Amino acid sequence: MSTVVIVIVIAVILIAVAAVLVRRPGKRAGHGSLKRRFGPEYDRVVARHDGDTKAAETELGERVKRHGSLQTRPLTAEQREQYVARWAGLQEQFVDSPRTAVADAEQLLAALAGDRGFPPADDREEQLSALSVHHPGQIDGYRTLHRSVRGEGGTEDLRTAMLEARALFGRLVATEAHDPERVRSREQTGPKTLLMRRHVKGSGA
Repeated sequence: MSTVVIVIVIAVILIAVAAVLVRRPGKRAGHGSLKRRFGPEYDRVVARHDGDTKAAETELGERVKRHGSLQTRPLTAEQREQYVARWAGLQEQFVDSPRTAVADAEQLLAALAGDRGFPPADDREEQLSALSVHHPGQIDGYRTLHRSVRGEGGTEDLRTAMLEARALFGRLVATEAHDPERVRSREQTGPKTLLMRRHVKGSGA
């Protein structure tokens, strides 16, 4: 009888060990999934939580719950053309008024995100949160733009902010039915040269 009990106890232990081993890969997969999904944004949030990956993943998981199912709205052809023209104009404006151009670029991106179906500009934190779920690789350019508007950086810092924010602009202004490469090509022609020319001249902000 005691032998039977021992066998049962051993069986229970083996089942418990197997259950633990099955759970562990699932946790790693969840961790890896968030890291793959958010990329640099994952590292930024972990750093903001002083290396606490559990807290960071809780925050990122909540973002996905709130905004993961968000369905973006396509732009009309007219809206798209207007946004592309306005962004090109801001890059030309940068030559003479870099800080004003950067401030206007931030407002333009906020309005564009709202038109695409993201939370409105007056709820900036939620807008950033939603954008980070759908465009994690480009969201930091938007933050750089925001910091530059409120910072004391010189022209080079402002130029970098415009260039980094352009990646998010390119993603937002494109749609599934529109070729993003064509948008990027048109948007980069001319204005980028103007931004570079400003840098070469070395003028202050």
